[in-house]
Amino acid sequence: MKHFPSVFLIGLGLALSCHHPEVEYVDFDTFQPLSVQSAPFFMEDGNLNPDVAMMGDTDLEQDTKVARTEGVTLVKDLLGVVNSNSLVHIAGVFQGHDVDGSPLKQSGKLIVPASGPIKNLILVSHYTIGANFECPSETFPLEAIFAAKGYAVAVADYIGFGITADRVHPYMHTESTARSVVDMGLAILPYLKHIGREPESPEVILIGYSQGGSTTLAVMDMIQDEYFSDFPLRMVYAGGGPYDLAATFDVSMETGITGIPCAIPMIVQGVNEGEKLGLDMADFFKPRLLENYREWINSKRYTVGQINKNINSTDLHDIMTDEGLNKHSRNTARLYTALLNNSTLNFQPLCPIYLFHSRQDQTVPFINALMAEQFFKGNDVRYDFGDYGKHSMAAVRFVLTVYKDLP
Repeated sequence: MKHFPSVFLIGLGLALSCHHPEVEYVDFDTFQPLSVQSAPFFMEDGNLNPDVAMMGDTDLEQDTKVARTEGVTLVKDLLGVVNSNSLVHIAGVFQGHDVDGSPLKQSGKLIVPASGPIKNLILVSHYTIGANFECPSETFPLEAIFAAKGYAVAVADYIGFGITADRVHPYMHTESTARSVVDMGLAILPYLKHIGREPESPEVILIGYSQGGSTTLAVMDMIQDEYFSDFPLRMVYAGGGPYDLAATFDVSMETGITGIPCAIPMIVQGVNEGEKLGLDMADFFKPRLLENYREWINSKRYTVGQINKNINSTDLHDIMTDEGLNKHSRNTARLYTALLNNSTLNFQPLCPIYLFHSRQDQTVPFINALMAEQFFKGNDVRYDFGDYGKHSMAAVRFVLTVYKDLP
């Protein structure tokens, strides 16, 4: 990725300075840019920019290099013509909220086409990550491809990543994670207006896959409840999401295995953090995980694939205690109730939804798609359930299918 430390955004274009960076600071309840980078999605030889971040290796048996090679091939097969290959990445901070509602400065990335009008603002909720270097403000997100079609794309890091990497990430706590996405959107709108890139339409599009799929539905619910005048919704795209955490827990308990080992400690710790349950992780984690989860997860130095390999088992009996596996035990019952409360199948949508899931997904059980289909019956929902490969490969297909669907 080519860096321009002296770039200063003005109006519809970019003006280059040869002096110390001049970053525009406005009244910052809005987005505050910290760095500006320019990068193409495709290189001059026609290959995908190697900086583009693919979803991490969630499948233990899947080789990351093979997954990327297959992903690049899928990109070329599905993408077609890219409208604009020149994208501007603006990493910055905004005023958000902590899990208790108190003010908390957070970070994220805004991606826009280098020139031309902006059609709409897209709020992307990102998928599960483990290492801080994978967070949106530090990477070239695959979802940046939407900006190549004339959209402004905003991706929040979430609490626990970016400038809040020293914090525990409240994984799958829908209120705080959705709030991060909404807060960033509220900051982005006046910033786009300030730099002369205000969207032609006030309608907003929501997109997310995996953790981001569930978060996207939570964002939709939050916007409908509190911010509909700020974000009139046009379309929502959700893929491969654990929309029903309790049902996902039940499937894992019935089979005794998990498709993504790192998600077990992430969910237990994250929901405990978000809900302030005060649970003792010793009641849930077997000794080896209990001794190491802070380093493996909270240090933010390990990717999802690396955490999975550190845990080194998909057997729940190797990961969780007997009490943690028994949803009728006192502490696990409290966690299970919190999982029910963090389901995102608890509202009626007021705009169309596109719901995607691969039947071969072993990371996020397909039961989530079926539960969503049952819950949203009678609403304007387009379902796309097919044999699209495992979770990571299906993520690429989802992003590119959405890209082709966007006008």
